[in-house]
Amino acid sequence: MEKKLGLATRDAYGKALVEIGKSNPDVVVLDADLSKSTKTEAFGKEFPSRFFNCGIAEANMVGIAAGLASQGKIPFLSSFACFLVNKGFEQFRMAVAFPELNVKVVTSHGGISVGEDGASQQSIEDVALMATLPGFKVIVPSDEYCTRAIVMESVGIKDPVYIRTGRPKAPIVHSPRTVFKIGKGVLIREGKDVAIFANGLLVWEALQAAETLASQGVSACVVDAHTVKPLDEELIVSLAAKTRAVVTAEEHQSWGGLGSAVSRLLSERRPVPVSCVAIQDTYAESGKPDELIEKYGLTSAHIVKAAQQVIRRKIAGAEKHSCAS
Repeated sequence: MEKKLGLATRDAYGKALVEIGKSNPDVVVLDADLSKSTKTEAFGKEFPSRFFNCGIAEANMVGIAAGLASQGKIPFLSSFACFLVNKGFEQFRMAVAFPELNVKVVTSHGGISVGEDGASQQSIEDVALMATLPGFKVIVPSDEYCTRAIVMESVGIKDPVYIRTGRPKAPIVHSPRTVFKIGKGVLIREGKDVAIFANGLLVWEALQAAETLASQGVSACVVDAHTVKPLDEELIVSLAAKTRAVVTAEEHQSWGGLGSAVSRLLSERRPVPVSCVAIQDTYAESGKPDELIEKYGLTSAHIVKAAQQVIRRKIAGAEKHSCAS
């Protein structure tokens, strides 16, 4: 599969914001002095009276957004994921989640593909933190088409929404015709031996892994599980029942992200061997994005290894069950 780079998901967010602004006068945008990087700058130039630079005061920005939402506005607030989620968490909890306000949080610089900026700006905890907040929907889009569709849909949802975007250009894994819906995964590739659920940049890695597995005689299905909360439970359970082996892949800490959510669901509804490709309980260092993805175990080769492992566990379990019978 040829790798075709599209827009960074943060760029797709910036473009979608301007589209939304033209059609919905209730949409307002807030940023914490990083609008050039989060790509909200374009909205600010187009609609200066509806754009608020709150300065380097992320927690205050959350409170302002909550106030605007309480008066019927639809605020989108943005900054780097590390800064906004970590500094604003208490305000998200009490000012947004508890009163169930219609606030849209779209962060940039998610994961370790930020690269040379280092651990202080590489967010690996944000998905877990935001998913713990009651009522929040949590999404990690994979490419420009997915990002645009999710951002556009989020406007019509009354619940608080968290969307994580990234810094590097994202490989195209969908087409302009792909249908996206918050809470519903996208089955990109069919397969019968193992199911791979991925989000963000790792959807591309999952597709590459499926190609490698196919060359080894293993049929892998690949799902863009862009929504971590709420999960597409029926799709996940049905594919787990079909393949009896599951791999998750995400550019996030191994605790509390997509892998944790899928594992919890399957332990309750369809226990099968699961392996989680993720950052293994560590912060990353400064380096080039591709080097970091390799060092911290997030490449297609790591997904292939995880798939081989769960298939071995599946076979061993079947043999043990057969012997016991």
